[in-house]
Amino acid sequence: MAVRYPSADDIAEMRARGYDSSVIDEASELSKRREILEQLKEKIRVAFAGVRLGSGVGLREAQAIDDYANDETRARYREIDEKDDWQAICATDLNECNSSLSFFDAEGMRFHLPAYLIADLNGDYGFGMSYHLTQCPDERFSLLSAPQARVLREYLCFIEDEPDYAFDREHIRRALEEYWIA
Repeated sequence: MAVRYPSADDIAEMRARGYDSSVIDEASELSKRREILEQLKEKIRVAFAGVRLGSGVGLREAQAIDDYANDETRARYREIDEKDDWQAICATDLNECNSSLSFFDAEGMRFHLPAYLIADLNGDYGFGMSYHLTQCPDERFSLLSAPQARVLREYLCFIEDEPDYAFDREHIRRALEEYWIA
């Protein structure tokens, strides 16, 4: 998601530089969306706090599966996977392992999903999340708790209005009506 919403500091700087009032008003409206974005990221952090990978498929392990790697290679990749703190997974790794979303089991999805969501909301994930959440919601999401599923619904409601997801709006709306229901 590439949209950058102005902060209060950005708006103050616009005022100090003498921007036209209509531009400042528009920036003020956009800044409300920034507040919602920041609240959503915090809700994701809270809903997924303490989630660990357990015996689930790890980030690099999923890449090994995608590459049809043998068991030895898969085990070696799993060894280097983060297993305890999804917040420690950097956006660079998520981007390098974007196909992992297709190869996680339910534990792997529950552990990695919040990292992908926040990276996307920060504009750091270059592949978008809507396909995996709207076109193929399946048993990989079966371990999500009610609060986790609710925050995922909030995420979809948020991205539905994002310019980067304009092409996906129909799929997002359908998933909200048929799968990610409140």
